[in-house]
Amino acid sequence: MKTKIFCDSADFTTIKKLNNNSLVSGFTTNPSLMKLSGAKNYRHYSLKLLKVCKKKPISLEVFGDTFDQMMKQAVIINSWGKNVYVKIPVVNSKGLFSGKVIKTLSEKGIKLNITAVYTVNQVKKILKSINKNSKTIISIFSGRMSDVGKDPVPIIKESVRLTKKMKKVEILWASTREAYNYLQAKKCGCSIITMPPAIIQKISKFGKTYQELTLDTVKNFLKDSRDSDFKI
Repeated sequence: MKTKIFCDSADFTTIKKLNNNSLVSGFTTNPSLMKLSGAKNYRHYSLKLLKVCKKKPISLEVFGDTFDQMMKQAVIINSWGKNVYVKIPVVNSKGLFSGKVIKTLSEKGIKLNITAVYTVNQVKKILKSINKNSKTIISIFSGRMSDVGKDPVPIIKESVRLTKKMKKVEILWASTREAYNYLQAKKCGCSIITMPPAIIQKISKFGKTYQELTLDTVKNFLKDSRDSDFKI
């Protein structure tokens, strides 16, 4: 199975550029990326992104913390475009499972991206809440697991196994830290991996030989030493 590459960015220029890149199949955003990109008005900025990303799937996240807020925001965000997936955090800031929100929205046929997922138990609870005929992405934050010394691979593999027969459910490898994560996600059977633009650029270098890498490295060292006019 092919693992699709999504770009994890809310930067307008980046999305406009990569929207025409055949390597990129979609986009993911979140409130932190929106803030980083300078968004002041969430609705206006999102609609600006949707003007350049009209067909490829793009995930836009709710930012309310109560379930009523999440529900209301999700319905509005969903109305912005047919290619929109509404991102719902698996729990709110109090640690309460967003099951009611997920169930209600999924039953309405709203495409969802359930985010900030870390455990198989969370995946199981999500699967019990969704309408299996409604498109759903489950974003597992593999990189953040690795950051604290935990191996995400067993969790990803089990999540893929649990959703294997569910054609409308996709497991997404999130918080990508390096290009090699793409090969890991592919080996695990992930439907999607989302990654920052800088890592997408590295994917294009796949296939270089060790000799080419050695020469590239030595040439970079030589260039930097000459540019610095080092002397001993």
